[in-house]
Amino acid sequence: MADSPLLPRRGPSRSTWLRARKARPQLILSRRPRRRLGALRWCGRRRLRRRLLQTQAAGADWREGGCLASRAAAARRPKTAAPNPASSPTPSPAPAADPDSSYLATLPIPPVRPAGPGRALVLLPLEQGFTFSGICRVTCLYGQVQVFGFTISQGQPAQDVFSTYTHTRLAITAVHYSVSEKNKKEMKREARILLKPHLNKDDRCWLMKNFSPLCSIVMLEHLKTSTVNFIISHPGLSYVFVQESPTFQINSEYFALRSVGIKREKKKNGLRLTESALSAMEELVSVSCEEVDGCPIILVCGAQDVGKSTFNRSLINQLLNSISCVDYLECDLGQTEFTPPGCISLLNITEPVLGPPFTHQRTPQKMVYYGKISCKNNCENYIEMVKYVFSSYKRESPLIINTMGWVSDNGLLLLIDLIRLLSPSHVVQFSSGRSKYMPNLTPDYVDDMDGLYTKSKSKIRNRGFHLPEFTENLDFVDEEKESPVVFTGHKLMCVQSDFTFRKTPRNRDSHNKVLRDLAVLGYLGQLQPPVPKPLSPLHSLTPYQVPFNAVALRIIHADVAPTHILYAVNASWVGLCKILDDVRGYANGPILLAQTPICDCLGFGICRGIDMEKRLYHILTPVPPEELRNVNCLLVGAVSVPQCVFKSQRGLEGTIPYITTDYNFKLPGASEKIGARETEKADEEKLPPRPRRCRKTN
Repeated sequence: MADSPLLPRRGPSRSTWLRARKARPQLILSRRPRRRLGALRWCGRRRLRRRLLQTQAAGADWREGGCLASRAAAARRPKTAAPNPASSPTPSPAPAADPDSSYLATLPIPPVRPAGPGRALVLLPLEQGFTFSGICRVTCLYGQVQVFGFTISQGQPAQDVFSTYTHTRLAITAVHYSVSEKNKKEMKREARILLKPHLNKDDRCWLMKNFSPLCSIVMLEHLKTSTVNFIISHPGLSYVFVQESPTFQINSEYFALRSVGIKREKKKNGLRLTESALSAMEELVSVSCEEVDGCPIILVCGAQDVGKSTFNRSLINQLLNSISCVDYLECDLGQTEFTPPGCISLLNITEPVLGPPFTHQRTPQKMVYYGKISCKNNCENYIEMVKYVFSSYKRESPLIINTMGWVSDNGLLLLIDLIRLLSPSHVVQFSSGRSKYMPNLTPDYVDDMDGLYTKSKSKIRNRGFHLPEFTENLDFVDEEKESPVVFTGHKLMCVQSDFTFRKTPRNRDSHNKVLRDLAVLGYLGQLQPPVPKPLSPLHSLTPYQVPFNAVALRIIHADVAPTHILYAVNASWVGLCKILDDVRGYANGPILLAQTPICDCLGFGICRGIDMEKRLYHILTPVPPEELRNVNCLLVGAVSVPQCVFKSQRGLEGTIPYITTDYNFKLPGASEKIGARETEKADEEKLPPRPRRCRKTN
């Protein structure tokens, strides 16, 4: 048999290349033509591998994209020949596909559609979530969704949601809602009527085409507030709300979310609560709504970075779904929730908490300025302040108590004192495999252990115990003064936490300081005019003039010589307080206090200048004038004005006020290390020196 002639190998035709181009993934790594992996040199393979890893880290799954594109191309390719049954196994019968979900199968879940400038529509199937980063205004047009535990139903007002990079990303999740016995056609008709005032015809048709029973439709709108604008106006802080990352898949969804000011995130970056946390939260909500045994007092404790604050926010939101208000007692000095740091406060919360602390600074019902972020060296004064603030609790709504993450050594004993003092009905104790060991704070353990200032007391079963050393100074409402306070113990609820944290023992202090600075900036953002008015630099705002003889002064955290007291006050963060003593009898000033008073704090401000000729303090504060009339004391603590406020004073020429390199650190009170009142300086948190004090302005 003659050998058959060897036919020349035919190269790929143009149509073959076109089909391959259409079938390739939508992810484009480079504008250069793709090469075979075998033709690449070692450096080219390394570069390609680095691009793929960067792409995968940015959130684009190039493998999944390739599979989807291949399947889409295969669906469009006409059949030329029947497949060989011997070479391919018999496929198993696939389940019948829902005709309504055939189009959704080719869209991202949940699908997003632009709805005009700064607006986007999200169609959420039941129990599906949309995790995102950024800030936006969320309106539920149809159905019911849940954000951070708070339920938003159709017809309710829009909510401002802040999903920042400093905390866990938030998600909008469609939840089950009750519907009457209606078929799909009737449900579509109802949804079309609800959507008509908000959307145009094309958007309504797109939603009706992808409509499924029990789905939810959400409108996301661009959001800008004066506080957010003030924070991002400082260099280096814009990353808190928006982070630009390389995007390899640019489509209509990308532009729609970008116009809103948000970005889709992976589900694993969102908030995840453990089963024990969800179970404890469900029980606490049920107990708070029953009102059989009175309003519960819930104390949340645990080590640092175990999720106490996240649990508190979610619990507040879930309680607000059923009741009108929740009381909140802040006992954590370093990481406060609704006030600047260094405060012990009592608040009445009536609105959901949908963001980190620096996005919801609020006016407390009662507040005391401790002046430091830790009480390790003056726990007695801390206990007295907690008693003073707790005495204003009226027991008309559930109370959530947030405690410090200091649960070792004296911190544990101080926590036992707080439990005896506040008499909670439920103690939620967090623990984690990454945190230090903490014994279970059962009623028997608390009863048998000596606290830092209290002694252990034996308790007879089914009977309470009386604490005269604490209760004699508490001022309760009239109907509770007649009978002694009886503490019947508490129910311990152990919660296992598995949060993934960015904080490590090495960077925890710097990370917490950033959060404290953001809280101060969030408070100062109240000075700005409402949107859309432009921002006003702090040095351009008109301060209040306060005479020397109208207020008393006290430096909380250090001993300062009287001759240097005004240097310590100038350009400082000051607490505006009200003491019972009358200070109007002094002719001149300044008036100095010998001891730190336990008094009401009405707000905070910056002493932006001191006029020595007219003997006036220049105070910049968002506290309204009617409240400022009651201020007669200025307290200066270790909480300082963020350095970015001094460094970013725009519109100034020449020397920037309060910024200098000629600073004398040997002056008493010039730094936290020198002039400190406490002897145990090693336990104090070391803060960087403050760039100020050298210049006085009017």
